[in-house]
Amino acid sequence: MKKFKRWLIGIIVVILVALIGGQLYLKSAAHAPTPSAATAQKQATTKNGVLYFGKRSAKLTIVMYPGALVDPGAYSIWASQVAKAGYRVAIVSFPDDLAVLKPNAASQVVKSGHPYVIGGHSLGGVMASRYAAKHKQNLKGVFFLASYPDAKGKLTGNLPVLSLTASRDGVLNFDAWRKAKKNLPTATTTYKQLQGGNHAGFGSYGKQSGDRTATTTNQVQQQWIATQLTTWLDTLQ
Repeated sequence: MKKFKRWLIGIIVVILVALIGGQLYLKSAAHAPTPSAATAQKQATTKNGVLYFGKRSAKLTIVMYPGALVDPGAYSIWASQVAKAGYRVAIVSFPDDLAVLKPNAASQVVKSGHPYVIGGHSLGGVMASRYAAKHKQNLKGVFFLASYPDAKGKLTGNLPVLSLTASRDGVLNFDAWRKAKKNLPTATTTYKQLQGGNHAGFGSYGKQSGDRTATTTNQVQQQWIATQLTTWLDTLQ
C-alpha cells in the first residue's frame, strides 16, 4: 500500500509539473502588443477581459477573436480606427490566449436584440465562424483575417462575409484556405488581399515563427485592414 501511495504521489507530481511547465511555455510564447499597439490600446475600456473601442450606443458591434497566443491588445491599432468610423469593437480574451479553450466567449459581448458582426485572426477566425454558425440571431456578417471556416463553422445563405489575406503570409495554409471556400456563401463573400503584407501584420505584435517578412510596413497593413473592414461594414447598415 505504501509503495502504491508513493507511486500515485509521484504520478501526481509529474502531472502537476507538466501542467505548470505547459502554462509557463504558453506565457513565454505569447505575442505581446508592440509599443504602437499598446498606445492605441489606451483608447479602450476593459470589462471582464474584453477590450472595447467606440461608443456603447453604436448600432453595430464588431466581435473580434484574436489568433492563437496573441494578446488581444495587439489588434488595438486597426480596432481603434474602425471605432472612429462609428462602430463598437470588442476584442475578446481567452484562457492562455487560445480561442479553442472558450469558443463561446462572444456570448458575454453579444447583447439580445443588438446586431453584431464576428470574426477573427487565424485560429480565432475558425472559432468565430463556429460561433456564428450556431448564433445566427442578429448576426449581420462574418470576417476572416488570414483565416477560414472549417466544416463546423460552415456559413450558408446570403450572409455577408469578408475574407482578408496577405500575399507574404507564411503561416496561413493557402491550400486549406482555398478548399474552405466551399464553407462560405458563394454570392456574398468578398475576398481581398494585401500585396506585401504578412500573417503577423493582421495584428501588431512583431515577428511570428514561420511567417515571411513583409515588404510593406505594419502601419500600412493596419490602415488597410481598418479601411477594408469599415468599407465592408458600411454596406451592412
